[in-house]
Amino acid sequence: MAASGNSSGGGLLPELTQRTPILGLKLYLIILFFIVILVSTLLIFFICIMKRRMRMRVKHSSGTIPLVSKEESEMKSGEKERRRRRKSEEEKEKIGWGRRYSLKEVEEATRGFEEGNVIGKGGYGIVYRGILHDASVVAVKNLLNNNKGQAEKEFKGEVEAIGKVRHKHLVGLVGYCAEGAQRMLVYEYIDNGTLEQWLHGDVGPVSPLTWDIRMKVAVGIAKGLAYLHEGLEPKVVHRDVKSSNILLDKKWNAKVSDFGLAKLLGSEKSYVTTRVMGTFGYVSPEYASTGMLNEGSDVYSFGILLMELITGRSPIDYSRPPAEMNLVNWFKGMVASRRGDELVDPLIEIKPSPRSLKRALLVCLRCIDLDVIKRPKMGQIVHMLEADDFPYRSKHRTIEIDHVPSHAAVSIKVPYPARHVEPSSWR
Repeated sequence: MAASGNSSGGGLLPELTQRTPILGLKLYLIILFFIVILVSTLLIFFICIMKRRMRMRVKHSSGTIPLVSKEESEMKSGEKERRRRRKSEEEKEKIGWGRRYSLKEVEEATRGFEEGNVIGKGGYGIVYRGILHDASVVAVKNLLNNNKGQAEKEFKGEVEAIGKVRHKHLVGLVGYCAEGAQRMLVYEYIDNGTLEQWLHGDVGPVSPLTWDIRMKVAVGIAKGLAYLHEGLEPKVVHRDVKSSNILLDKKWNAKVSDFGLAKLLGSEKSYVTTRVMGTFGYVSPEYASTGMLNEGSDVYSFGILLMELITGRSPIDYSRPPAEMNLVNWFKGMVASRRGDELVDPLIEIKPSPRSLKRALLVCLRCIDLDVIKRPKMGQIVHMLEADDFPYRSKHRTIEIDHVPSHAAVSIKVPYPARHVEPSSWR
């Protein structure tokens, strides 16, 4: 048994050293050769895989092939779609109501509504200068909130009226804030003050507002109001047209602001009946007595504003002699007495030509006609102010000047526009 065990145990080495029919090689050499072949194959396969992964990483870094799974790709695609929809919704919101700002954002922009940032005060709110996070400068109107329901109503009316309005002679709405009881509007910032400041402030012995600049301002205001009346549906009646609501930029371009009192008037309506609101001296007689409001009320207010531009006087001035306190009555009396050249603001260094002055005086008289039906449309007024030959057209009618002494009463021939004025002429 012992001999048999030794024979079987030691028989493996002779077998490995035996020569095989393959080139007479020994068995262990053939086995060793196959082992080397196998290891080499595995090594080459491993190197190929590593090189492939390296190529994929390079391509991924260059943006050609994303090294992500299908699930990850779908997740990223879904996120992109959500962002696209969110951006689209934001753009739609901007087109209509403007951006909605939080109270914190507005407070930061105005430095906590700092007194030094106040740029205007009125019966409907305080206006602050503000700087947003993107460094853009804005005007923030904080609506007064003594009566919360009324404040909300004014806020809603103002935003609805101007949210979608875009015109170079109307102050643009950037956004709004409606948080808790706070109601604020964020406007584009116009950097040259109000018309009221330039007409009635301390500007020195000579007004920077030359006659040509004043007529440019008048045309700009008329174009802005014409767009509200004739370029929108429903039309917008401002009902608080006055010099403090006209902003001026560095190039003296006028922009109509403050739509807190605006009313929407559909095409099927000729007027709306509403609580009388506005500023004393600018409100039309029929609106003050009946509460019936239409675009003719804005035309009357524009006529007063044009008188203000011509004379440099406020609509009501109790510091003047009794006969001159009311601008309209004094203005009519001076025209009736053929003293129109004396109406021109003495702070205007270079006086207007008789032709230009006559045109402006006649427009004023047509705008304040007591018969609202006879007042021109704002689009027509734009043409009247811009047309050099306006005072000499062939078609005339008579304007009666009332509220002047009987011995001074006269009739003035005032021409109608010769043609219908298309909106493109006042945009």
